[in-house]
Amino acid sequence: MPEPVEVTSARLQEIELGDGTKESEPTGKDLEVQFNPETLKLTYANTAKGGEAPAGAAIQFVGSSNTKLSLDLWFDASARDDVDDVRTLTADVVHFVTPQPREGGLAPPGVRFLWGSFLFEGVVESLNETLEFFSAAGRPLRAQLSLTLTSQDIQFRIRALEDAAARDTPGTTPRTQPREDESVQQAMARRGDPRGWQGVAEEAGLESARRPPPGSFLDLNA
Repeated sequence: MPEPVEVTSARLQEIELGDGTKESEPTGKDLEVQFNPETLKLTYANTAKGGEAPAGAAIQFVGSSNTKLSLDLWFDASARDDVDDVRTLTADVVHFVTPQPREGGLAPPGVRFLWGSFLFEGVVESLNETLEFFSAAGRPLRAQLSLTLTSQDIQFRIRALEDAAARDTPGTTPRTQPREDESVQQAMARRGDPRGWQGVAEEAGLESARRPPPGSFLDLNA
């Protein structure tokens, strides 16, 4: 009889978001979701201006980009013997949208959504909770949480898995998109170490390391 497959659970982690010179670091709550989401929706957007004049002026990028991750999480108290109200479980997710004390005031915490090779970091923009399946006493036993996370840049990350099978699987190499007018060396410096930028540019087949083509993705570990 074959061994049962161990299913990787998605996680939400509270983090201190990196500022371009250091990597993000876990700082607080680490939550394993009760049920993995069925789908993940990513939305990439740029802010542009122009193109409305009668002469047909060219549309210009004005330096603002963002990526949004949308997903639904389900929680079910009836699947637990120690919980009689599903909000006991969903309160852990509400934590990630609740402003926390920061320098100069309050701000929502940074959040990392992690599931296998999928990795996204940002802040929770919105959280909708739908309660259903009530007990005879009027306690909600099931909840659907619609969660939207936002990152203030174009974020496309493939997390390298640690097991050998994952390392041999195509498409599991993390890649980073340089910002507008950012050189390969500057992109690596933003990660914390600019050394080896010539090899990264060579691996990507770039004609100019000073100005990578718009929309290009770099393997900064090359």
